[in-house]
Amino acid sequence: MADRPTLERLVKLNNVWLSRKDVLHGVKTYDVSVKKIRIHTDCGEVITVSNSRSSASARALRNSKYRKVCKLCKLSDERVNRFVAKDFYDPGITYVEAPVKKSAPKKVLKKGQVEQPAAAAPSTNLAGSSSAVVQTQPLASVTASQSPASATASQSPTAKKPEESVIVSAKDKFSPSQRKRLETLLVSDEIDLDSPDLPPFEELEAELVSKRKAELVDIYENSREHMLAKLERDISAFLISKGFIEIKSSILIPEEYIIKMGIDKDAELSKQVFRTDDGKCLRPMLAPVLYNYLHRFDKVMPDPLKIFEIGPCYRKESDGSSHLEEFTMVNFCQMGEGSTRESLIQLIDEFLAHLGISYEIEGDESVVYGATVEVMHGDLELSSAVVGPVPMDMDWGVSKPWIGAGFGLERLLKVRHNFKNIKRGSRSEYYYNGIHTNL
Repeated sequence: MADRPTLERLVKLNNVWLSRKDVLHGVKTYDVSVKKIRIHTDCGEVITVSNSRSSASARALRNSKYRKVCKLCKLSDERVNRFVAKDFYDPGITYVEAPVKKSAPKKVLKKGQVEQPAAAAPSTNLAGSSSAVVQTQPLASVTASQSPASATASQSPTAKKPEESVIVSAKDKFSPSQRKRLETLLVSDEIDLDSPDLPPFEELEAELVSKRKAELVDIYENSREHMLAKLERDISAFLISKGFIEIKSSILIPEEYIIKMGIDKDAELSKQVFRTDDGKCLRPMLAPVLYNYLHRFDKVMPDPLKIFEIGPCYRKESDGSSHLEEFTMVNFCQMGEGSTRESLIQLIDEFLAHLGISYEIEGDESVVYGATVEVMHGDLELSSAVVGPVPMDMDWGVSKPWIGAGFGLERLLKVRHNFKNIKRGSRSEYYYNGIHTNL
């Protein structure tokens, strides 16, 4: 006993393909990968499906039923007859068909339509001349003398009458799956999905897909820039123009750096660190290496010393619209003369004005630095800025006053483009410049 023929075998031996509309095509060539099969038909169509025994395509080819033959493929009678005769089976081998559970077809009601009570059908007699009975009441409630009309009249008076309609609110216009699909296609708050004036789902989806495709083509034909990479370059150019020197350090840092930042293993941030087996970890922040550069460059560079870095950081963040496990930070700091709270706020103001982002300043407390300057956009934290010195400076060999701030670039993009989800501006295979790639 052998398994059912694979889709690849069915295509190879039948040399035909059955479309979703049950149109029979001739197969010109086909390619097979680990999980997929790509069909090139005689009429020029290209179809890619899963190479599975249990797929709908495989079932259709095994059933050997078709509605019509493609006129452009010009199939010979021999190919059609071979398909109908199921010549893909080898003599002496029994192919196993998986059991299929048959259930009653589901009734699909249009909005406002009320389901009608099922009418009682005649019972099957010994001659087998009728269909099964559909009971609408318990047998004890219907006597032999009752007519179908009287049995129907005895039903509950609370049942809805056929002419009654169901009022559908604007929020129920789309099903949960339809709403999720539309939210995926939206880039920002360009459309209110609760508006009663929206067109049907199919029409709105097609409109949004067409719009997103046009935007991707425009990006390809014009800028060809990824928004995250472009923002990195823009920030780098701004900070260099302000006298900062750019550094690039390793993503892997010694785990002792985390402890040296005052984060012991019981701290919440320590639980978010991705650790390796050799005593290293993926950096959750840029500060440790910046501390090392401040200490080493102070011996060489003129005062004040200004440095910055832009690069990826990693934390085991909780899932949400404003958090990422892999995110991009910019951290800039100045040490020496002029490193005051006023100069820090002025630098932050110039930085965010350059990016076109509004903000508010609030005071807060940090586990690492103590008192901090919080930069907020509404309820979203953009940065925790610090005015040093702080007690941990002595552990890094830093003895001068300093100022510093760190910003998450994906959060800056979220604010600039009014993204509901921060993932749209992140490193991702699902989004490009805020546009979902599954179109």
